[in-house]
Amino acid sequence: MSEQVVSFKLFDLYDVSNIEIKDPALKPYVNLSQRLITKSYGKTGKFAKTRVNVVERLANRLQVPGHVGKKHKIITSWSSGKYNKTMSTILEVLEMIEKKTKKNPVQVLVTAIENGSPRDEITVIEHAGARYPQAVDCSPIRRIDLAIRWMVTGAYQKSFGKKKKMAECLADEIIKASEGSNESYAALKRNESEKQADSAR
Repeated sequence: MSEQVVSFKLFDLYDVSNIEIKDPALKPYVNLSQRLITKSYGKTGKFAKTRVNVVERLANRLQVPGHVGKKHKIITSWSSGKYNKTMSTILEVLEMIEKKTKKNPVQVLVTAIENGSPRDEITVIEHAGARYPQAVDCSPIRRIDLAIRWMVTGAYQKSFGKKKKMAECLADEIIKASEGSNESYAALKRNESEKQADSAR
């Protein structure tokens, strides 16, 4: 008796079975598991992030956007730890992307991550008491993390204290990043990172 393979649409809305990932370096690390609900309950172990769906990684970053400069500038008390609230924002973002682009929003998100992730960056090495910038290759997991962080940070900057809602700003940011537009915060940060690395070679 042959086993039937059951496939799910993400949130029972978006088909992720035919999503195309053009960057071969990122392909093994972008998780597009077919699940009705993206909730992993905190994966642990080596390369745990690779077992978390990429949409859930975006939702997790939405709760803790990270540092801007040296200060934790943006505090999101309204969403920190609230899974239902964060996921409702993500669903709103995906719906907006679908309406504006007429494409699968998960495919748009994956393309935005590819376009917003830097291939190399700089680290500081210390030698004989002097500190020098040194160009290094960026690991695939970090590339995905940085792209998601920059997209969320860029969206927060455009919506924080303004009339425009967070969901609308994040949808715009993801669309612009997927198009490779210079108006995208993630694309600008990627270019800046790669330029610094080029000058530190």
